[in-house]
Amino acid sequence: MRVLVCTVVHHPEDARILHRQIRALLDAGHEVVYAAPFTDCRVTPWSEVTPVDLPRSADRRRARALRAARRALNRHAGDADLMLLHDPELLLTLPLTRRLPPVAWDVHEDTAAALVTKDWIPRPLRRALGPLVRAAEALAERRLHLLLAEEGYQERFRRPHPVVPNSTYVPDQVSPPGETRVVYVGQLSRVRGVHEMIDLAGKLRERDLVVELVGTADPETRGLLGRANLGGVLRWHGFVPNDQAMRLVEGSLAGLSLLHDAANYRHSQPTKIIEYMARGIPIVTTPNPVAAGIVLARECGFVVPFGDTDAAAEAILRLRDDPALRTEMGGRGHRAAQELFSWPHDAVTFVKQLEEWANTPRPASQSR
Repeated sequence: MRVLVCTVVHHPEDARILHRQIRALLDAGHEVVYAAPFTDCRVTPWSEVTPVDLPRSADRRRARALRAARRALNRHAGDADLMLLHDPELLLTLPLTRRLPPVAWDVHEDTAAALVTKDWIPRPLRRALGPLVRAAEALAERRLHLLLAEEGYQERFRRPHPVVPNSTYVPDQVSPPGETRVVYVGQLSRVRGVHEMIDLAGKLRERDLVVELVGTADPETRGLLGRANLGGVLRWHGFVPNDQAMRLVEGSLAGLSLLHDAANYRHSQPTKIIEYMARGIPIVTTPNPVAAGIVLARECGFVVPFGDTDAAAEAILRLRDDPALRTEMGGRGHRAAQELFSWPHDAVTFVKQLEEWANTPRPASQSR
């Protein structure tokens, strides 16, 4: 099977796209053509894939990337057995050709809810775009195959669709939590808790603890993070490939998930929560329902109120001062990740689903 994978929004080394899904396809013996913004992100493609370089779609600069994506999809669609799209914007770029293979859209987030948190979209437009996005999703459901990253996304669609969750690789053995570093891994923005993490880092620095942030920042918070990094308030590593980021996570004191109370997060399982558990470190999270439910049920961390950096600092200092507690919490999280959130199990489901779609005649609606 030859799969054409495309993104213009995500980093080419995105953990779900490259390190999990593409890795699973390659390990199963399939060919992958990977269209992504390699040059703009300063990434060297894996030798195992056939790369197609695209501009990156970011903030309000998106038209050029979408035009390039349309050309690339048109050029490579005829040789593919399946197309796998990772950005909702790419639904606008599908070539109008009968040579189009089956197309799958990997639904990473609640697109309409996420618009409300996108600071690059003018505020008056954010809620107005929601109904248009829902209409586009309904059209996509009729014409494409859908993969969902969350069970909670099912309610947005009329029919059930397969779920490939954001699970992760779980090592058999991990180092015990340390006592000097607190980490965050993921995209950085206001609603993902950047202001709170900077404030928290200042409080913890006074207690000889270091906060380390791993991930790309949006335009609104980039300058703020840069100044905090230069001022020694925290360490901001920028984007780090997932396998390297996980090495930074392991052996730290705790993992942060201080997401705001936003609609896009209320029904989502933050990947970072699962990654912290997989590496055996306790979690400090805000009370978004899914994240808090996992942490409380598995007794692998603390839930603190939204915006309360004093409570977050108190939880972290308690872990620092109680080695037995942090080791027990980290161990419980690691065992739960092994049991419930191991990617190799989900990888089999993912590959089989794509193989089934590739071998199924296209619906009539896809051929128009």
